[in-house]
Amino acid sequence: MAKARAIVKRRKAVRNIRKITKTMQMIATAKFQKSLKRATGTKPFTLKVRELVRELAASVGEIDHPLLRRPSAEEQTNRIGLVVLTSNRGLAGAYNGSVIRMAMRFVREQSAAGKTVDLYIAGKKGISSFNFQKKPIKQRLEAKDAPIYADVEKIAQQFIDEFTEGKLDAVHIAYMNFISAGQQRAEVTTVLPLAGVAESAPAPAGKKPETETLPGETIYDFMPSAKELLDELLPQTVKAAMFQAFLDATTSEHVSRMIAMKSATDNADKMQKALSMQYNRARQSQITTELSEIMGGVEAMKK
Repeated sequence: MAKARAIVKRRKAVRNIRKITKTMQMIATAKFQKSLKRATGTKPFTLKVRELVRELAASVGEIDHPLLRRPSAEEQTNRIGLVVLTSNRGLAGAYNGSVIRMAMRFVREQSAAGKTVDLYIAGKKGISSFNFQKKPIKQRLEAKDAPIYADVEKIAQQFIDEFTEGKLDAVHIAYMNFISAGQQRAEVTTVLPLAGVAESAPAPAGKKPETETLPGETIYDFMPSAKELLDELLPQTVKAAMFQAFLDATTSEHVSRMIAMKSATDNADKMQKALSMQYNRARQSQITTELSEIMGGVEAMKK
């Protein structure tokens, strides 16, 4: 009976684990739905701000702004900042591993190019991983389940100040980009300098008459001037992009944990069924053995 008793204990443990994973799946689903609304709600604003900056850049022509500067060879400090967004808790599948691997690949590439990478880590899992790899961490950032814009704004302003003062040549973010509920991709995106604003802007006004417009093109009048608006909008673009990265990372974490806990629950169901079959077989074997012993005893008494 010892084997059957051991199977019963193991089946009970699996049943208890299934209850835990099912509960965690339900919690992750609720958090994911709430986080998804925030991430999808702010993304149009982030995209519209960049679009407006492109329109302003087109009207200004030659753009000269500290947040758009590309340091020359003499001005370069060969120091760049890398913000790595991870979670505080595990049980989220390959979420943290994918982000950390992408960040380490970026660090190796930049180190091979002669750059020094300052690491700014958000999340206990990322901090533990980089400490284990003996990588120095410049600053530990606070990671919350529900990112608050005021907190992210302070972090973004810190990077803006360091970039404009020439302490950093660039700032990048390694995070899990939320594309859809079924697709998340680990990426390293550039926050500073504001890549793509000047390059993606239409041709300056000097290259075609100001009155000439293309079909479907909209002409804007800016008040105050376009340069004054750029001074206000470019920092907002950086802060909005960083806040969007935090939201995407949080949403990706919740959906990864939801999928991981669903898989764990399904595996627990399969294991419980397999253990039930093993228990039935062990119990049947035990009964057969006992009946054989009884019949053998009866036959021995007849003799």
